[in-house]
Amino acid sequence: MRHRLITATSAIVLALATGASAADISQDGANAIRDNLNHLLPKDIAKSQPVTVKPAGSRYEITYDFAKLLEKVKKQDFEIKGLVPFKMFATPQDSGLWNLEGNNNLSVTGHFGGPDKARTDFTYSIAQMDFTSVFDPAISYLRSGDFSAKDLKISSTTDTESVNASFGDMVYKLSSADSATAGRLDFAANGKFSAFAEQVSGKEMPPIQISADSLDFDAKVNGIAAKDIKEMVLFVLDHADEKQLTKESEAKLKGMLGNAFPLLSSLEETIKLNNLAVTSAVGSGGAKSFGYHFTVDGPSNATRIGVAMDAADVTLDSALVPAGYTAFLPQALDIQFGVPGMDFAAFADEFMKMDFTKSTDDSEKAGQQAAEKLFPGGILKVDFPKVSAKSSVYDVEVSGELEGRVDTQKDYKLNASIVARDYDKTIAAIQELAKTNPDLTQASFGLMMIKGFAKADPDGAQRWDVAVASDGSVSVNGQQIKGPDAPATEEAAPSDETDPSDEAAPSDEATPDETAPSDDAAPSDDATPSEETKP
Repeated sequence: MRHRLITATSAIVLALATGASAADISQDGANAIRDNLNHLLPKDIAKSQPVTVKPAGSRYEITYDFAKLLEKVKKQDFEIKGLVPFKMFATPQDSGLWNLEGNNNLSVTGHFGGPDKARTDFTYSIAQMDFTSVFDPAISYLRSGDFSAKDLKISSTTDTESVNASFGDMVYKLSSADSATAGRLDFAANGKFSAFAEQVSGKEMPPIQISADSLDFDAKVNGIAAKDIKEMVLFVLDHADEKQLTKESEAKLKGMLGNAFPLLSSLEETIKLNNLAVTSAVGSGGAKSFGYHFTVDGPSNATRIGVAMDAADVTLDSALVPAGYTAFLPQALDIQFGVPGMDFAAFADEFMKMDFTKSTDDSEKAGQQAAEKLFPGGILKVDFPKVSAKSSVYDVEVSGELEGRVDTQKDYKLNASIVARDYDKTIAAIQELAKTNPDLTQASFGLMMIKGFAKADPDGAQRWDVAVASDGSVSVNGQQIKGPDAPATEEAAPSDETDPSDEAAPSDEATPDETAPSDDAAPSDDATPSEETKP
């Protein structure tokens, strides 16, 4: 069975058996690895044996002939030139792990046709790629590794657009360790790209140049069920051609799913661009730093997914921004938001109820029901711990939480705190602009009125605690400034106890006598028809 073959091999880069040692290096071993690797390919491609393996002292030399791998691609839709064989060396360890290493380069050109038959020409080149790593057949993945590359260049050209990008150097490091949860692993990766540059141009747009001194990245994944995930991937590969599973296969899959959940305990990723610069015909700008942060954390029944972005020392020089308004452009930004309280435990429980022996449509419906369990009670929450913007004339920060139902956009509530520091400076700046732009006079009055609702923090900042209830009422610092919305009765069918006239319920501003007709549709005493309306 194909599953047994794949399970004994790597689903990613190698088909390496465990328990080998340097003394086992032989042509028979090389042939076994070669056959396993080629066996993973489509039959028509495997016939040409694009993967070759041979003994090389105390290790195996594995060669991938990419030209043979692409032989069956339609030439009129795709062509690539300059491919050379990719070589790597695999050395078995007494522990059952394998040391992998390689030194290669890449320089190719070609073209391909998209769905609309439009042609795209491309070039990819890497002057040098080096890596040393440790591969674990038990998880079909690397346990550690050091990777580097020099002079990376990419270009893509169509009839309407051209993109050119490059990096000077790249370094990347991967490590792993046993997790606090038995049988699971923690992975960490970090690295840097230097001298990033990109240029985009087109027939209908002037060239835009983007550059950064460096791009740093850091990632951590804790408590990942690596072995169980491997088994599930191999199971899916083994049953990819089956329209539906047998009861026996379904039971096996659900057993693997049960062992694998939760797939991980936490995830964290950070990307940072240093000395970012953007130049175009309409102006230039940039930031000393621009960062992106993504997290998944918390217990499986109350997981939070968070996103954060920040920029420091932001600049913008453009003729599109009048000189008097440049002070209002943000010089620093910090945006943090997330979705808390997601119940992946309930999702997993519901997912396990799915019947994988039925049709795809039934599985999709069951999958949708499982997804709905992610949000307890059908309530979606979005928190924003900090959303701030600063310039020389303002310093504003907002925090709070938005809550609503997943099945409607109307029933929601909001609690937020708005803090403004140096608020009088902001008002003064608007008033100064109003001297040359009278339209801003009303804006300055509005800011002063808003200040009247504020309460002062100990540091002198102005604060507005805003609450929007699900009935539409709004309060600021405990003072209601808007009452509840009128019921949307025109969208609801009347109940048995309700008079039909309730279908046209009046608004808060209208009296019942002015709007609701009697049973015989006669006008009320207070609303005698005029001569123009009498029949």
